[in-house]
Amino acid sequence: MLKQTSDKNETGRYGEQLAAKHLEASNYKIVQRNWRYKRSEIDIIAKKDDLLVFVEVKTKHSVAFGNPEDAVDEKKASNVMKGAEQFVFETDWHQDIRFDIIAVQLTRSGHKLFHLEDAFY
Repeated sequence: MLKQTSDKNETGRYGEQLAAKHLEASNYKIVQRNWRYKRSEIDIIAKKDDLLVFVEVKTKHSVAFGNPEDAVDEKKASNVMKGAEQFVFETDWHQDIRFDIIAVQLTRSGHKLFHLEDAFY
């Protein structure tokens, strides 16, 4: 488990590692991590069967100011969708896509992970 830290980047990376492990355990294949296009960064791009999934990961130590998934606002979702559009174009993807959020809450005893499928579009 990660010690409580004020380093948001370290916390985010740890949450992304947990999210990737969760996806792999759920039979997703990780295609890309931290994929960037202009102002867009997609934390995880994964594939399951004929579905390409763009995953935004949010990690928090405390839910005192809201759940991790609440941090995905309209602007963030729009940036992810713009990046996904470019990725689909660059890879010539012609199957279905989906946008998910994986919310990770770090606790003293470990973590809680919530996978919200089809979270925005």
